Amino acid sequence: MKPAVRPLSEWSEAAIWRAGFLAAAAVSLAALAVNAALSEVDPAGGWGLGYGVAAALLAAGAALIGVRRRQMDLATRRRLGSARTWLRIHLYGGTLFLLLVLMHSGFRLPTGWVTGWLWALSLWTVASGFVGLALQRWVPKVLASGLGTEVLYERIPELVAELGERAREVGLGSGEAVRDVYERLLAPRFAAPERRVAFFFDVSSGGRGPERELAYLQSLLGEEERARLGELARLYRAKLEIDAHYTLQWTLKGWLYAHAPVSLLLLGFLLVHIFSVLYY
Repeated sequence: MKPAVRPLSEWSEAAIWRAGFLAAAAVSLAALAVNAALSEVDPAGGWGLGYGVAAALLAAGAALIGVRRRQMDLATRRRLGSARTWLRIHLYGGTLFLLLVLMHSGFRLPTGWVTGWLWALSLWTVASGFVGLALQRWVPKVLASGLGTEVLYERIPELVAELGERAREVGLGSGEAVRDVYERLLAPRFAAPERRVAFFFDVSSGGRGPERELAYLQSLLGEEERARLGELARLYRAKLEIDAHYTLQWTLKGWLYAHAPVSLLLLGFLLVHIFSVLYY
């Protein structure tokens, strides 16, 4: 018969981190319950200041992941923890930080402009962090499972230019029917990388409209023109795959601009708030 509780040695690292976070959240909420039973939850009172100090320490800890990324060689040499460990500190510490910020405000909307911004920025930073975590897990998996090529984001403009030049040679060197299809349908698509919402729903089918006309025209052409049209169709499919990479990798990179600058702004407002509490 198996024991009701597994020994700690059988727990995975991820499970230990989750259990630790849940325990810390439970202790925090239990403290809030005791606080509410004894007195009003007041941000300026002893209990409230305790929540605020704990939140500030967690914010500082969560922000250290940026320092760790910029000093990766030093962190590796000094064995200051793996990237995964720091990501978990960032994720769980940031989430617990938000809980303590809400507890510090008594789960009420703040009235001051500094505290209002601090409250709003905290919500945005943690929410965008979870969005980023989901994107970091989803985008690579989708790109690996739905596409046949791997593309570096920085090389996409160069690759599109190469495909466009090859398509131009084939299209303009073909007969009238194939040349017309190239100039009317395909040339604009090869002009630059394109982002399409359709790739979020089906990474392998966005922008497939012209392929139907290409397939229909295939049955009307002679062998040589069919081969040229087939080459154009192959180049267009390669362009679509690059566009899928461009769309999804751009989203993943763009998320960082919605999270990192706001996180820095949050730290700035947090310092202003701490200064105002200490000196006013």
